[in-house]
Amino acid sequence: MDVLVTVAARALREGDPLGALQRVALREDAPALALRGVAMAQLGEFPRALHLLKRAARAYGSGDVLARARCGVAEAEVALASRDFEGAELVLVEALRTFELHGDSENARYTRLLQARHALVLGRVDAAERLIAELDPRDAPAMHSTLARLLSFEVALRRGEIRSARTALEHARVAARNARIPALGAEVEHAARVLSIPAARVVVRGEARPVLLDEVESLLGSEHLVVDACRRVFRSGSRVVSLSTRPVLFALLRVLAEAWPGDASRDALVWHVFGARRVNASHRARLRVELGRLRTQSRDLVDIQATPRGFVLVPRRPVEVRVLTPPVEGADGAVLALLADGEHWSTSALALALGASQRTVQRALATLEEAGQVQGLGRGRARRWVAPPVSGFTTTLLLPTSGFPG
Repeated sequence: MDVLVTVAARALREGDPLGALQRVALREDAPALALRGVAMAQLGEFPRALHLLKRAARAYGSGDVLARARCGVAEAEVALASRDFEGAELVLVEALRTFELHGDSENARYTRLLQARHALVLGRVDAAERLIAELDPRDAPAMHSTLARLLSFEVALRRGEIRSARTALEHARVAARNARIPALGAEVEHAARVLSIPAARVVVRGEARPVLLDEVESLLGSEHLVVDACRRVFRSGSRVVSLSTRPVLFALLRVLAEAWPGDASRDALVWHVFGARRVNASHRARLRVELGRLRTQSRDLVDIQATPRGFVLVPRRPVEVRVLTPPVEGADGAVLALLADGEHWSTSALALALGASQRTVQRALATLEEAGQVQGLGRGRARRWVAPPVSGFTTTLLLPTSGFPG
């Protein structure tokens, strides 16, 4: 067995890429190329890492399918870190099949973790949860257990289940201490900061205030009538009505909810929902039609009554009306939420994660760039987008999710 390769591999597992490079930096054989590629990836040099990993896969040749599969997983991990999703999913599926066929349980487990991470970045929370459920972190190495717990933490955050998120985070802390990898411990503490900064705003009786994720969970579980502008649903207790596909109806509901316990004028409703500064007979007719549709959708939870100047919400039960709003308002909030992770995203990757067309994402990026909120780097197909974290807020509630209740 090659002692230098063994020592370099151990250094990489312990989070010491520089120590690994000291052993194999000048070597050109396949194992050394693969280790150099992983080391460069840990140092954030993604293009160089991909180049080395591809060279390693070619050097192994078609005879060593297991080694080539490991190189493929490493390439997919680098692609995921650099937000380049094209082909990564298929590579992971093929690699997992190879590992299971050859009894390589450790790499099979790590591949499933990468599949779960890939699903989460794309907002496929249900798929990520299923993949995590297939793993037993108690039987895994400490590093794998930490990563699994961190993924469970993020799944719980996306679902708004803060108690479950805290439990997963504590398990991650224990596993990270057992792993004795400083970078892993730092990642856990970085994740923990999400719980201690405001995640949204709540509007009550016309006044807005920031709230933490714990307060968001408490609010969503309360009996109050909550108009959730983060997910375009409204709820009271266990009863949830989704208006995610009815943006006009939700806009009407939100204006009425923010005016509660008072009424919203007809002019205000037309202006905020239809964008018309001058109200005419056509606007009034459309307003009546849309309010009729909203009454049908919301009749189990709230009534909408006419007043001399407009309309007012009247809950069916004696509860308060509260509006949960995202930290970043506007149609570009989800784009900014993805970019706020500090990674460099391509337009195509953003479109894939948001389930939108590239043209829609390009318009959002142009607006955000004009406002100085994002920055484009590079040209043509190599162009990437990055943004600083939203100051003072976490954008967890803005991230895409297919598994959010309601």
